[in-house]
Amino acid sequence: MRTLATEGEKRFDFTVANDGDEVRMTASLSWKAEEVKALAGSPYMLPMSSGNSYYDDLRMKPEVIDPSENEDTLDIGEHVNDTSETASKPNVAVSTNVRELLECPVCLNAMYPPISQCSNGHTLCSGCKPKVHNRCPTCRHELGNIRCLALEKVAASLELPCKYQNFGCIGIYPYYSKLKHESQCAYRPYNCPYAGSECLVIGDIPFLVSHLKDDHKVDMHSGSTFNHRYVKSNPHEVENATWMLTVFSCFGQYFCLHFEAFQLGMAPVYIAFLRFMGDDNEAKNYSYSLEVGGNGRKMIWQGVPRSIRDSHRKVRDSFDGLIIQRNMALFFSGGDRKELKLRVTGRIWKEQ
Repeated sequence: MRTLATEGEKRFDFTVANDGDEVRMTASLSWKAEEVKALAGSPYMLPMSSGNSYYDDLRMKPEVIDPSENEDTLDIGEHVNDTSETASKPNVAVSTNVRELLECPVCLNAMYPPISQCSNGHTLCSGCKPKVHNRCPTCRHELGNIRCLALEKVAASLELPCKYQNFGCIGIYPYYSKLKHESQCAYRPYNCPYAGSECLVIGDIPFLVSHLKDDHKVDMHSGSTFNHRYVKSNPHEVENATWMLTVFSCFGQYFCLHFEAFQLGMAPVYIAFLRFMGDDNEAKNYSYSLEVGGNGRKMIWQGVPRSIRDSHRKVRDSFDGLIIQRNMALFFSGGDRKELKLRVTGRIWKEQ
């Protein structure tokens, strides 16, 4: 029995046994989470170092390891969106030192089992281990097959707030189920629905509405009916870009109307579709119709708006909207067929 660290009146004893190439570490987990920082003084559990230029190339492609995909993950109960039981749990305060211990020094993401370590106690996640070619990125010693069971057990004792707490999530989740919850959290922010550029802005719906209006200069309309005319002088020149995005406010919600041209095979195709600014379960409460016509003919589409959780490209490439072939679009336009003139009308309604 060897005493590795002491803090105040607390002493933490570890039993260390060599078994071939593997070092097994067992520890009592009776201390409080905020006291785990004492482990930082252990030669078998050193704090993560920083400033190592060797990490720069390895961090170019960070990888998040989902604990559900690892065979040796500890069996911890999962709580995804159920905040009724987790919100009142007392084990909330986790010191910065503990979080740093659980941070991979290569990708800077949280580590999940199996957590690897070198003989000097430096740790890294299993996703980064193949990238370092079996060499510790901190001390350059050979990694071998050493697993840091003590740190994995420390992680299992932690409960952390959802990273989307600033957006309204009040849940507290076990360390090993927190990642899954966050991938499905109802409070996670939305991506900007503007498709004319690769906009990386995220936020809640009110923020994104203001962003679309102020930064992308998107037209804003109130009401559940619309009548738009789309004109293009040379319909034979088509780029894979959005022509128009219009935001409608009705029923206390916001909807994005997209109209664009894209290349399908050798010919351009025109598509119009509606997206709901909210989650899919709310989008299903609404329906919409689109109509385009001319020269005594018309085409009508009726469907359910897709949530902006689905990317613009995903909706477009699934052809979930009003599809107009070029020849038909030119026929609707009339005249000498040298200019595209399409009038698209539609309405949005709430299902009873």
